[in-house]
Amino acid sequence: MDPTKILLVEDEPDLAQVLVDYLIRDGFEASIEGNGAKALERIRASPPDLLLLDLMLPDLDGLSILREVRRFSSLAVILITARVEEIDRLIGLELGADDYVCKPYSPREVVARVKAVLRRAPGGRPAEARDPTVPPLLEIDASTWQVKLQGRRLDLTPKEFRLLQALSARPGHVLSRSQLLDQVYSDDLDVSERAVDSHMKNLRKKLAQGLPERELIRSVYGVGFVFEP
Repeated sequence: MDPTKILLVEDEPDLAQVLVDYLIRDGFEASIEGNGAKALERIRASPPDLLLLDLMLPDLDGLSILREVRRFSSLAVILITARVEEIDRLIGLELGADDYVCKPYSPREVVARVKAVLRRAPGGRPAEARDPTVPPLLEIDASTWQVKLQGRRLDLTPKEFRLLQALSARPGHVLSRSQLLDQVYSDDLDVSERAVDSHMKNLRKKLAQGLPERELIRSVYGVGFVFEP
């Protein structure tokens, strides 16, 4: 199968090149376009499998590009924005974006988002067939409260289980401590963000013991945590 094609529309060359290097390292065919009008021409002539689209462009803004793309294509689109206003995010998603990331971002986070969007995109490329003799990376069974990492059971506390469940449900998405408090500790009225850090430390230690060569949960300084399969 040919590599998945990704077009990054970004007018900051250095930033764009770093992200493209990460994408190429992960096996994608990635290219950069810094001009919005030219990006539209390229998409019409040879549509990529996924479009990474910066909102703030000097000639034609990202929302205008997205609006025009949706007139003729249903390709997967992830918006990249330095705007933090909720309205910009909502408008982008209402116009047909599949996801968004906010600057400054981690290139690893963007790659994880790309993989997640491609897995669920309608008409997108199916995930590669898995060898049935090889156990999946992570199995979470909510009915039995069991977790297996590469086929081996992990002994997690209820809070560790819920943290892992919340993060793995949104791979590549950074969840803040307050979000995790709402999802995992909703029944504990007096719990603080320190409890999140304490349980997360133990969870990451157990994951590292089972899979020392990879960091499945990464701490994002000053923000929260992200699950990167």
